[in-house]
Amino acid sequence: MSPSVGVSTPWDLWDLPHDEQRARLAHIADVGIDHLFTADHISFIDGSGMDGLVMLAAMSGLEPRLDLHVGVLLLALRHPMVAARQISSLAQVAPGRVTVGIGVGGEDRHEIDVVGVDPATRGRRTDSSLDIVRRLLDGETVDADDEFFDFADAVIKPVPKPRVPFLVGGRSDAAIERAGRLGDGWLAAWCSGRRFAEGTRRAEEIGAGRDAKWNHGFQVWVGVGDDIADARTHVAAGMENFYKLPFGAFEKYTPMGNAEQIAEFLSPCVDAGATTLNLTPCGVDRETEIGTIAEVKRLLAPGT
Repeated sequence: MSPSVGVSTPWDLWDLPHDEQRARLAHIADVGIDHLFTADHISFIDGSGMDGLVMLAAMSGLEPRLDLHVGVLLLALRHPMVAARQISSLAQVAPGRVTVGIGVGGEDRHEIDVVGVDPATRGRRTDSSLDIVRRLLDGETVDADDEFFDFADAVIKPVPKPRVPFLVGGRSDAAIERAGRLGDGWLAAWCSGRRFAEGTRRAEEIGAGRDAKWNHGFQVWVGVGDDIADARTHVAAGMENFYKLPFGAFEKYTPMGNAEQIAEFLSPCVDAGATTLNLTPCGVDRETEIGTIAEVKRLLAPGT
């Protein structure tokens, strides 16, 4: 089975006229890419960011052929009732198209602090919130009584149909364990194919006995170019601008080059069971980026 291959929201999408926004997303669907995904940050490093769920809602009507993923929602920075309502509403306008990745954040501790959350508690708070959100969206009436939340008889309607999958993002052992206990899969980042295989196997061992249809993913920036050296210039500039860190911190785990080289990098994760690939391509122009990722999808298809 081929993985669902998605690309990040085009950087310049919201600067375009409305008709060009539609055309840009239609082209992504036309070449066979399966979904769009967006990050989620409230106030990242210099105050930048985007509300991942709001962005997906905006894109949902621009191109109905594309599924919608958030990778990853910083759930600890929101009250679980608010998050559950947002996800329910998004699933109502785009039924069967929504997948939610969940992360704890931490690249910028100040982002967590400014919303009144103690960064040291973000893991435990995410556990509590994810359990509450999942139960609400499964149609349960939820009582909460823990160190973070205290409420009773909470209900969210409509209940999404079909059910919204939740993937737990991160590269740590804690993320893998959280995926096994509370998620439908692990959304890995910045790791080797061997680590991906080990992590997904561990998540499923932890979740043994749960009624889970496992959906594991891999999320990564991608350098697109004629060769690795050319591709490196594009992705290094993009990542250094976003993370304000030297590219060397990410280079080992970043696929770079032409479509064949990128597919070769990703294939161990696909072989180990990745059913979702979230790719952020950085190349000389948007047409080249999208065309290359479409070819990567073709190369990763069984029998290719």
